[in-house]
Amino acid sequence: HKTLVPAIIAELKKQGADDIIVFVGGVIPRQDYEMLYEAGVKGIYGPGTPIPASAKDVLEQIRKSIA
Repeated sequence: HKTLVPAIIAELKKQGADDIIVFVGGVIPRQDYEMLYEAGVKGIYGPGTPIPASAKDVLEQIRKSIA
């Protein structure tokens, strides 16, 4: 995630697709969250994240991006 996510975000920007919102999930150490947010990630969902909570966050991020 520390290599691939920033590379994906950079490639999206390079191709003019920087309007795509990037979310990540899975087993990601808490100490890596800040780096991922700084890279452009809009949401991080670890194991056990309630689906309604993550879905609500995704919708909020989409609303923010189109406002």
